[in-house]
Amino acid sequence: MKDDRFLKRWALPLSMMTGVVGYFAAVAMRFPQEVYAGANKVIAIVQPALLFTMLFLSFCRIRPKDLRLCPWHLPLLLIQTVLFGVLAGLIILRPDIEGRIVYESAMLCLICPTATAAAVVVRKLGGNAAHLVTYTVMINLVVSIVVPLVAPLIHPQEGLSFLQAFMAIMSKVFPLLICPMMLAWLIRYTLPKLNDLLLQTGDLPFYLWTISLALAIAVSTRSIVHSTAGFWHLAAIALVSLVCCLFQFWTGRQIGKSTSQNALSEATTAGQSMGQKNTVFLIWLSYTFFTPVTAIAGGFYCIWHNVINSIQLNKLKTEN
Repeated sequence: MKDDRFLKRWALPLSMMTGVVGYFAAVAMRFPQEVYAGANKVIAIVQPALLFTMLFLSFCRIRPKDLRLCPWHLPLLLIQTVLFGVLAGLIILRPDIEGRIVYESAMLCLICPTATAAAVVVRKLGGNAAHLVTYTVMINLVVSIVVPLVAPLIHPQEGLSFLQAFMAIMSKVFPLLICPMMLAWLIRYTLPKLNDLLLQTGDLPFYLWTISLALAIAVSTRSIVHSTAGFWHLAAIALVSLVCCLFQFWTGRQIGKSTSQNALSEATTAGQSMGQKNTVFLIWLSYTFFTPVTAIAGGFYCIWHNVINSIQLNKLKTEN
């Protein structure tokens, strides 16, 4: 029991360290390039599979009727969209603005949708997973519309229409969000005994997330190490991603607290909804629609929001 408490308390820091150390250890071993290519292919399969399983088990605990609008949903959507639009407008009006790459990084950190793993974390923190899932679906829909509208104005790509960009984003995000939800609810209403067994999996989604996190940190470390940006650009992007992370966690908590009677639970839920990001998707957005160097913002943001998650979970275990 004592070992179990220790593992739960330090699971995230250990997972993050494993990702960083694992990446540098793999590089130091100097395997043939074919091995690294094979490892990348395996990660590309394993990580989505882990996320799918984790979300599926989480959705087994959420009833469809629990998904409903909350007072804080619209304000958070507006803040993310408006700030993204303001920075986009600045770049469109002044395309040669100094530090443009930093502005683009901030745009991506602000508009990036909620992490699919956030439901697992918010449940651990005592928040409302159903309210977070509702927001996750909504922000993904917003991103699927806003980014295809704005990105071509900043980085025109010949032959890329709004519909093509929209479908590219939808195909990237929704299979890992909607499919596990539909499968979980199908089992809930057609195989109730199997659903009861799945509800007894306890902390399995959390431990699956720690494995997925180690892989995500390794990918983030690789994006930072292989960046062609200079030191000062790296430092500036690291700083702006940290500022965006802190701002969104704080803003989400304040709005959640001020718009709900269940202040503590909704503050936690809104904070995670706005602050914990799908950084793998952010990196993909960078390479697909923006300057590839901005992918570093996703790498740094992955570190920052997981440090915050670690602090919150550790504080919760200490209090308990």
